[in-house]
Amino acid sequence: MLTCIIKYHIDPTKRDAFETYARTWGQAIPRCGADLIGYFAPHEGSSTLAYGIYNIPSLAAYEAYRERLAADPLGQENYAFAQREKFILREDRTFLRLTSAPHGKPS
Repeated sequence: MLTCIIKYHIDPTKRDAFETYARTWGQAIPRCGADLIGYFAPHEGSSTLAYGIYNIPSLAAYEAYRERLAADPLGQENYAFAQREKFILREDRTFLRLTSAPHGKPS
């Protein structure tokens, strides 16, 4: 299992637009095959950093998921919304794998 972490640098004056964008992905991403953990908008500290986090089984599954998302009407609408409103200044995507499990008390 891989975890995709998308780090967004957003325009702090357009945080409401980012939150709309995030809620829309909350519908489209699971429907297209990724296990969405969530989208996170600034609250304290930085006013420009936001994150989207989801799990995907493999890079091959990620490629298939991206194709489904690009073909999804809600996904297309959300991509267009972001382009039109220009609230995303930069986007970085990283894939990580969990190496600390299992969590809890040692046996």
